[in-house]
Amino acid sequence: MNIALHSGAVMYLFLISAFLLLIVFYFFIRRREKEIIKEKEESTRHLYELTILKELGERVGYSLDVEEILQIITGSLRQFIDYTAVGYIVITPEKVKINTHIEKSVSHLFLKEMKEKMIASLSALTDKSFDDSRLDEAVSGAIVIDEMEQNIGSLFNIPLVIGGKVVGVLTVAHIDSGLYKEEDMTILYKITGQASGAVSRLQEVVKIEKGKLNAMVESMQDGVLMVDTEYRIVVANPAIKKIIKFNPSPDENKEVNIFNFVDALGGKFDIHGRLEEALVNKKTFVSERINIDDSFFEIGVSPVLHLMPKGGSQMHGAVVVFNDITRDIELERVREEFTGMIVHELRSPLDGIKKITESAISGNIDRNSDQFKEYLNMIYQSSASMLGLVNDILDLSKLQAGKFEVNKEKANIKEVINNRILFYKISADVRKISLEAYLDDSLPDFFEFDPRALKQILNNFISNALKFTSSNGSVLVSAFLYDPKEYFPKDFDRTKAPVFPEAKDINVKKPSLCVVVSDTGIGIPSDNIKDLFHTFKQARLSPIDKESKGTGLGLVIAKGIVEAHNGTIGVVSKEGAGTSFFFTIPL
Repeated sequence: MNIALHSGAVMYLFLISAFLLLIVFYFFIRRREKEIIKEKEESTRHLYELTILKELGERVGYSLDVEEILQIITGSLRQFIDYTAVGYIVITPEKVKINTHIEKSVSHLFLKEMKEKMIASLSALTDKSFDDSRLDEAVSGAIVIDEMEQNIGSLFNIPLVIGGKVVGVLTVAHIDSGLYKEEDMTILYKITGQASGAVSRLQEVVKIEKGKLNAMVESMQDGVLMVDTEYRIVVANPAIKKIIKFNPSPDENKEVNIFNFVDALGGKFDIHGRLEEALVNKKTFVSERINIDDSFFEIGVSPVLHLMPKGGSQMHGAVVVFNDITRDIELERVREEFTGMIVHELRSPLDGIKKITESAISGNIDRNSDQFKEYLNMIYQSSASMLGLVNDILDLSKLQAGKFEVNKEKANIKEVINNRILFYKISADVRKISLEAYLDDSLPDFFEFDPRALKQILNNFISNALKFTSSNGSVLVSAFLYDPKEYFPKDFDRTKAPVFPEAKDINVKKPSLCVVVSDTGIGIPSDNIKDLFHTFKQARLSPIDKESKGTGLGLVIAKGIVEAHNGTIGVVSKEGAGTSFFFTIPL
């Protein structure tokens, strides 16, 4: 009996334990099923997240089009979330665009309610109101059936923030209530946040690069104009506004437009027609030289195309560049004049040599006569003149090529100056011009310079002084140690050089040799002084001796020689009183 009771109790406990185990196993299975469902949902969400981010990366890339981003997101929502309608509202420069896609048929009442909630959300986020006149609406998807009369049951909005500013709202809606979970909204927040961040970073890069480009265009000397496909001006730099004389007062607050260019250019250049060719036919055009007021321009018009990664191109507008060639034309004219002058300088002595040689060959001149000796001397002078001109041209070529060299050695500047005074003394006496030297006692006996090169400078300075000084005038060659603190020696007689450089003219910071050639000649007009040391430029002065003309190369070469010595060169002059050319060489 006891054994039977004991066995029954054991069986009862076993059944109870098995039942409890079944209950525990059941709940374990149910909980695991829920975990699996949850894991599956999370996997689905994560897969969707990766898929949509990959698609955004591939399709958006370097795009700044917010609408394109929203279209990618809304177009892929059906992969993981159920909705009746999805849409977005986005702010563009021209309009506020509302785009709604209906997945299942709804009534106009549903659409109206969804639109109002989208506008209200954007208004609250931006603190702005949006009237119907600015709205641009588009609806796609299933048909609208007014008889259904369904209201919105579930809805959530996700803002799109670019560069810290709300630019749009993404909206998901359903007719059923309590449908959307926090996880669904979290994924969309994450996706839109990453897309917004990418665009924000890209906008910052574009802003920086655009700033650099604008700064470059603003500083360009050429006029630059860019229009979009609607002929609206996108870029017009200060140079191009100056060309068409567009200078409204601040009170007018006017922006330049294409008609300002049409009016300013008139019949000289059909800017509208050339822009149309560039925009429609993608043609590039470069004009011949066009005269606008006192300037000359070459005008180029080109389409602005963006080459797409998968082929083809997208038209963004057209650009017009006004290339100012006024200086080129002036330089071309000056070069032609210079070439003509050089040809004349060579032709005159060559013609003289030819005629004298012809007379000698003909036998009409006795070779032992004084006349024959005079002819030989004329041939020598003409040859020497041509050789000097050729040497000047060669020196100029070396200077322009950066190959001009000075050969410094220890030499005596007093000897060099006295030698040149002696050389030109006969010519000065013939012209009845006083030619003297002032050599200060402070000058050292020797220091390093190129004596041949300095003779070349002195030849130019002294010959010019004699050329433009009348009879009974004077030319003084001065040399002294220039000290910025003391200027020049106290015993110097300024009456011998009525026009002499001051400290501000010499303008060197350390002790230097200063050589000045002063005359009491006709002087140089101030307008001509700036061109004296430039290639192809020559002061338009009439020498006292009409036969003594020059090419203007000597001063350019003198400047090169002085700069090769690390010195400075200059001139001061007063019309009717005289001129002083000077140079300095640091000790």
